[in-house]
Amino acid sequence: MNTDKKHEIRAKLITKLFPYLRKNGLHSATMEEIAKVMEVSRATLYKYFSTKEEIIGFIVAGFIEYMNELTNSHLESDQSFGTRFQQIFEQSISLVVYFTDNFIKELETSYLEWYDRFNEAMKQREKYLLSFYVEGIQKGIFNDVSGKLLIAQDEILRGMFNVKYLMTNQLTIEQILNDYYILKKVQLFKPDKLSAVDDAVMKPKIEHLTQKITKNLY
Repeated sequence: MNTDKKHEIRAKLITKLFPYLRKNGLHSATMEEIAKVMEVSRATLYKYFSTKEEIIGFIVAGFIEYMNELTNSHLESDQSFGTRFQQIFEQSISLVVYFTDNFIKELETSYLEWYDRFNEAMKQREKYLLSFYVEGIQKGIFNDVSGKLLIAQDEILRGMFNVKYLMTNQLTIEQILNDYYILKKVQLFKPDKLSAVDDAVMKPKIEHLTQKITKNLY
């Protein structure tokens, strides 16, 4: 089996594991339990992942690569700032959904090497975001708001992506994502620069995020 095909199958197996991982973590799970969640035999699981640490490593390495994709591109126009804002928004949501407080704590206590790598990648991401916000302010595209505050603001979503919270407040995932997207956009872009953001591009992405988050919550 070629490397690309193996990576594709591993990614599909991990996708099946995410809802379980979000609710239970992996520390106490056996490989047999993980195989059941992934809907494969234990023998098949061992073909793709030999240990729980390898599973964790695949997840963390994948997200580090995902974060690096954002920091390796360049900005040239107002529209580029709009596109990058949307990519940052999408990435921020994914990080909040998949890297829960419990999962990060499990990384720190049981998989320290991967915790350190993830932590370093998050520091580099924050450094990039802060420079992105500063550049946007300097070019007259963004309002002069604190980048640190914009980054910290995303943490409020952790408490919202919770079944009890949604039911108590009669909210839907899609409603939260749409409202939060509008809030972030209006906070960041100056009124005469809002046209740099193509909301039509974001609509299917929010729908896709809604499906992923719902699948992981229920």
